[in-house]
Amino acid sequence: MKPVRLPAAATQALPRAALFALCLLYIVPGLIGRDPWKTDDAAGFGIMWTMAHGSLEDWLFPHIVGLPMAEKGPLAYWIGAVCIKLFGWLLGDALAARLAPAGFFLLGSIAVWYTTYLLGRRPEAQPLRLAFGGQPEPSDYGRTLADGALLIFLGCLGLLLHSHSTSTEALQVSLVAFCLYAATTLFERCSLRAAALLGLSMGLLVLSRGWVVPLALWLGLLSLASFRERTIVLRLVAITFPVAIAVASPWLIASSIVRPFDSTPYDAWMLWNYGQLGWPSYETLRNFFKNGIWFAWPAWPFAGWAVYAWRRQYQAPHITIPLTFFIACALLALFHTRSEEGVLLPMLPPLAILAAFGLPTMKRGAINAVDWFSVMTLTTCAGFIWIGWIAKQTGWPAQIAKNAFKLAPGFKPEFNLLAFLVAVFASIGWVLLVRWRVARRPSVLWRAVVLSSGGVILCWLLLMTLWLPWINYGKSYASVAHQLAERLPQGKYCINTNVGPAQRASFVYFGEVPFSQRHDADCRYLLLQDSKRGRDNIKTVQYGGSKWRLLWEGRRPSDKDERFRLFERLN
Repeated sequence: MKPVRLPAAATQALPRAALFALCLLYIVPGLIGRDPWKTDDAAGFGIMWTMAHGSLEDWLFPHIVGLPMAEKGPLAYWIGAVCIKLFGWLLGDALAARLAPAGFFLLGSIAVWYTTYLLGRRPEAQPLRLAFGGQPEPSDYGRTLADGALLIFLGCLGLLLHSHSTSTEALQVSLVAFCLYAATTLFERCSLRAAALLGLSMGLLVLSRGWVVPLALWLGLLSLASFRERTIVLRLVAITFPVAIAVASPWLIASSIVRPFDSTPYDAWMLWNYGQLGWPSYETLRNFFKNGIWFAWPAWPFAGWAVYAWRRQYQAPHITIPLTFFIACALLALFHTRSEEGVLLPMLPPLAILAAFGLPTMKRGAINAVDWFSVMTLTTCAGFIWIGWIAKQTGWPAQIAKNAFKLAPGFKPEFNLLAFLVAVFASIGWVLLVRWRVARRPSVLWRAVVLSSGGVILCWLLLMTLWLPWINYGKSYASVAHQLAERLPQGKYCINTNVGPAQRASFVYFGEVPFSQRHDADCRYLLLQDSKRGRDNIKTVQYGGSKWRLLWEGRRPSDKDERFRLFERLN
């Protein structure tokens, strides 16, 4: 027997304008008004910037002004570079590059919505017919479930930072969602077009972040299809797999023919892919279970309940298809060689879709518990953000202000009226949303997750308005890049360096530092990155068989360990 019994009143869909506004409130803050941040965000922007201002070789072999970065794949960087070339003159290169993750987020959100809608319309997913009628229509039921899935997807804490970053992870999670949509279409219609669409999406996934994830998804779907219909197996083998190879291979073939920089990215790319697989270790297991709890909140409780509630319909596609994707991605995370947050991202789209089918079966008490947990936790977080902003602006409370300025020495707060008004209106909107949920007690399915999603969006919006200058000050290399640029002479010269990808990209973009694009270049200057825990009284060093004299030393004010030193060759 199906576990769902619903009246039509419970399937009232969210207004399209409200859903669109939530998506805008989610993605726009964090894209506007900030510098490329330390780690993958600045590194990804550096690759995009290098491509946009380079030649064909730069597009075939991703790198950051000579530092090879071909491991993950070029697709996300190609799209970002196109955005820079099209809109950089109008928006600036940094903001233009962030149009790419905005597009990735839009693709992933649409894919999650339509996948859930297709699965929710299927006969297996429909609620029981009521004795006197009044049950929802399949299209209304599917649309309501799709709204719930999108709200859960927006509320996933692990997606928040990565979806605003110029990195490959943002595109990967969206393409996994699109693969889910294509797979759902294939299992529903078993058409050649659906099989080709799945192959296209998997080929693009290969170009975005390697072949490991798409291969695992393809094997999972092959296993699922073998229990259902032989025709789907033939489609997967004869159409999907060849199309994926045809989409992914031109980059590797072209780079092997052209041989950019007298080399090819193939070896580094393959080694990086092989490095994604290994035996489970304590670190990977710890990362999966410890970080996965908050990373996939609030999706995993609803998804787990959905699998349990629909256990008697274990062959229903609305459970088996997203569950297959989740299992494949979860196994990859467990068998990963390193404990990284990014390996958990592909699990989020299937979890959000599974969670949507748990909404109709949740008891009122469980829904209220999740709601009150969300209200208490996220309201507390929002209140702390407001108090922290007040402390930085006024110096009260004194201890919070002291801690904030201790983390960012030299930071000078400025009052931004527009950011303040946006934060005020967002906070008022949160109060009204909570009041509507508590006072009206709506029966619609998505009521269980609207507070979780709204609270996450509120906290992110407050951070990206009230705290953005402070966060930018701590995570950007702009200030130290400008300091370095002021100490460099005029004229043509090159600089050898050992700095990492994020630092290299930031120094080139903000300071126009002329790094050497050849590791064996005979440059007059040397920029070294080390730890401040080392010796402080060094005036000369031996490096690469030459002696160098110290010209400048600097660091980001918020980083007590990282240090940069500029040297000039003596012999």
